[in-house]
Amino acid sequence: LQITGLIFGGIGMVGTLAATVMPQWRVSAYLDGNIVVFETIWEGLWMDCISQLGLRLQCKFYDSFLALPPPLEAFRALMCIAVVLSVLSFLMAIVGVKYTQRTEEDPQGISIFILAAGVAFLLSGALVLIPVSWTGGSIIRDFYDPEVPVPLKRELGAALYVGWVSTALLIAAGAMYCHF
Repeated sequence: LQITGLIFGGIGMVGTLAATVMPQWRVSAYLDGNIVVFETIWEGLWMDCISQLGLRLQCKFYDSFLALPPPLEAFRALMCIAVVLSVLSFLMAIVGVKYTQRTEEDPQGISIFILAAGVAFLLSGALVLIPVSWTGGSIIRDFYDPEVPVPLKRELGAALYVGWVSTALLIAAGAMYCHF
C-alpha cells in the first residue's frame, strides 16, 4: 500500500507540474458550422498560444503581472503552492517508506513521515482541485451564456483534464498514507 501510494503521489506530482505549465487551460471553441479553421487559441496560466493550421505555434507570456485578472493571479499562486507541496510530500513519502520499521510491539510500523506525507498529498490535491474546477466551471458557464460573443467562447483544455486526474491521484495517495 505504501509503494502504491508512492506511485500515485509521484504521478500526481508530475501531473500537477504539467497542468501548471501547460497553456491549454482554455481552448478556442468552433461554433457556427465553420469547417475550415485556420487557427486555434490556447489560454493558460502563464501564456497565450496561437496555432496556425497546426504547423506554426506562437506563444506569448503575459506582459504584466499587475494587469492579470485577480482569479488568474490566485490560480497561479495555488498551482505553484500545490507543485511545491506535492514535491515535499513525495519526498516525505520516500523517507517514510524507507525508514518505516516494523517491530513486534508495533506491527504497523507507522512513521511520522508517512502521516505527514498523507496530509500533504491531501492538501496538495485540494489546492489543485480549486483552480482547475473553478476554471472548468467558468468555461462551461460562459459557453452556454448567450451574452458571451461566439469568438470569445472557449472549451475545456487538456490541462484541466490533467489537473483533475492529478487531483484524484494525489487524494488517493494521501488517503492511502493517512489510512495507516
